[in-house]
Amino acid sequence: MMQLLQDFFGWFGYLERPSVLGQMLLVLLPLVGLHLLRRRLRRRSPLVPLLLPLTLALIGLGTGLLAWAGQPYGLALLLLQLRAAWFGLDLLQLLLTKVLPSGLLHQLQSRLIRPAFLLLAGIALIDQLDTLDDLALISVGTWFGVPLDLSRLFLALVILYLVVVGSGPLAAALALLVKKVLEIDEGSRRAVQLLFRYLVVAIGVVWVCSHLGLNATAILAIAGGLSVGLGFGIKEVFSNFVSGLWLLFEGSVRPGAVLFIDGDPCEVRSLGLRAAVLWRDRDNAELVIPNQTFFTSTTTTYTGSDRMRRSQVSVGAAYRHDPEQVVALLEATARAQARVLPSPPPKALVLAYGESSIDYALRFWIANPMDNVSICSEVNMAVWKAFDAAGIEIPFPQRVVKTIEAPSPVSVPPSAPDR
Repeated sequence: MMQLLQDFFGWFGYLERPSVLGQMLLVLLPLVGLHLLRRRLRRRSPLVPLLLPLTLALIGLGTGLLAWAGQPYGLALLLLQLRAAWFGLDLLQLLLTKVLPSGLLHQLQSRLIRPAFLLLAGIALIDQLDTLDDLALISVGTWFGVPLDLSRLFLALVILYLVVVGSGPLAAALALLVKKVLEIDEGSRRAVQLLFRYLVVAIGVVWVCSHLGLNATAILAIAGGLSVGLGFGIKEVFSNFVSGLWLLFEGSVRPGAVLFIDGDPCEVRSLGLRAAVLWRDRDNAELVIPNQTFFTSTTTTYTGSDRMRRSQVSVGAAYRHDPEQVVALLEATARAQARVLPSPPPKALVLAYGESSIDYALRFWIANPMDNVSICSEVNMAVWKAFDAAGIEIPFPQRVVKTIEAPSPVSVPPSAPDR
């Protein structure tokens, strides 16, 4: 490890050479100028797309002049190639936007393509400063009695990262195939996808341990430590993990489901290893609820068999109006709303005789539980207009305050003096 640190600090001495600094300035100064010029110009200016190619051409001309003059130019050429390749990745992203969804494209770019490019760029720069063969033989210590060098550790980390990142699309494809063959539902497909991904990751971890040369005793020691950790420290995490898989297989809680949490309808956005992420539309908040909670508490769902939900608004009408007329008007008003389902038909009921009005309830069905508040508001507005057009009064409690004068005081005759 000390040798690696010595080589790392030795690279700074290489960067202090005048020829190296000149090559770096040849590349960095035009790129900095390009950045400042872009900030001054408007984004819609026709010159903006041409600035980067012109800058790269200018850097290429300077690199060619260095080669013509017999000066070192390898670092400048490498930096030019890396910047041009990064520009090529931007063009590739524009092409992939026509083929892939935006979410999948973002994950592919941020987790696989661009990290792989940065890794290769780093290796190329290190190879320019030092010899990779010598770095690969540097020892990084002894793990579980096995001596490790830098090349084996680096390759193991790269393979493990690729397995973790690349297992997602592979597991999704296998789960889709299983769904078509076995005709399982969407919740079971997501569970199968997670199981496939965990299986691929587990195989990758075993391969990494084998590549590092860890013997079976060391692997058993790691497994024993994990089991002790499960028993003491992370049992809740393991319980939530198993609960998440069970919920996906069962289908009671799955992405897209609408649950009633703390008096508000919330849509399940994702079901992860530890917790489910739910979205509450009234304030655009995301709730993170541990998976185990759904096994220990009662949860109301509006999407168990379908997404229909019965909703209700309440209203009062004066006693002088015929209840049959009010009920018919309420039902007709609900049927006229675009987002109220015609079947089952709306139903108006007489609930009670209140102190100042007859209380009615208008019940109707909607297609999306997340729209309940807005649809109830629309129905209430329509009922107000319908009552106003029909001359039906919506009474409100009134109190009459009367002032009562206090009685005049009664005069008491003075008592006769005692004799």
